[in-house]
Amino acid sequence: MEIQRNISEFILLGLSYDKNVQIFCSVLFLFCYLSLLVGNLLIFISILSSSLFYQPMYYFLSHLASLDICYTSSVTPKLITDLLFGTKSISYCNCMLQVFTMHFFGSTEIFILTVMAFDRYVAICKPLHYMIIMNRTRCHLLVFTAWAGGAVHSFPQLFMAISLPFCGPNEIDHYFCDVFPLLKVACTDTYFTGVLVLVNSGMVTLVTFVVLVGSYVIILFTLRNHSAEGRRKALSTCGSHVTVVLLFFTPAIFIYLRPPTTYPEDKIFALFYTIIAPTFNPLIYTLRNTEMKNSMRKVWCQGYFQRKHTIN
Repeated sequence: MEIQRNISEFILLGLSYDKNVQIFCSVLFLFCYLSLLVGNLLIFISILSSSLFYQPMYYFLSHLASLDICYTSSVTPKLITDLLFGTKSISYCNCMLQVFTMHFFGSTEIFILTVMAFDRYVAICKPLHYMIIMNRTRCHLLVFTAWAGGAVHSFPQLFMAISLPFCGPNEIDHYFCDVFPLLKVACTDTYFTGVLVLVNSGMVTLVTFVVLVGSYVIILFTLRNHSAEGRRKALSTCGSHVTVVLLFFTPAIFIYLRPPTTYPEDKIFALFYTIIAPTFNPLIYTLRNTEMKNSMRKVWCQGYFQRKHTIN
């Protein structure tokens, strides 16, 4: 059957109709976005320019930093522009692209967080075999698997969105394109498609969350046999990971692990995993990590003094 599509663009209704609220949100999200870019670029460059790159945990962290930038950049610049200038239209092609990039980078980030949890599990529970288990080849394989998993998850989402017929209303009650909001404006029975989205997105989110929680529970039990100093260091590192996981997964589970429908509150919850959590990631991973702070200080301070010496 030929897919019926009589529209060439959608209208994103956004977060609010109040002009003052829109201006406030645009300034707030612009600050968050710039902070995210600067923070993650600092982390990414600092790791690549230091010996930390050869440590598995920081190798994975460099991928997480790059994913945060790509993931948030698929939504936030458009949101800020819409809030500032009131141009809330998005073409059909760009809408489908946004569906794909959101799910691709978002799911890859989830898998990278899972890989980081596995790394912490091996480091704390099997410290004598850590370098053997987490060798460079296995690290590359785990990262490749995470990116491949993101593709396996996101392409079905894209195909489901493309297969929807649109022949009437084109107003989406959200600030970005996603499959659930698109189901509301499709001119067909979308129950089966909604179930497929629930199985795909909901189960991926739930299974990875259970795996993450399980790994940290095992780590906590293992820490009972460590010294007080060892427990403090391990809890400091794991605490950063747990904070990121809760900020990202709690709202994502609320939105995707339920019957296929949408609520006005979805837009507020979506802010947490699209903007707020990625913005806090650089702070969480640097302020509570002595090695990361020392590496950043060394890389950037040395670079500054070297440039100053060259000029003089």
